[in-house]
Amino acid sequence: MNWYELIKDYYNDGNGVWDEYRVAQAVVKGKITPEQYEEIVGKIYIEPTT
Repeated sequence: MNWYELIKDYYNDGNGVWDEYRVAQAVVKGKITPEQYEEIVGKIYIEPTT
């Protein structure tokens, strides 16, 4: 499965299926890289703090 393409489609579909938070969670879970997050969202990825 190509997680990058799937997440990009969910984020960019215009219906609000995924927001920035959900895309960031995909980075946390190892589905996409921080660089891919930046490509999808257009913002610098900042790792969440606990």
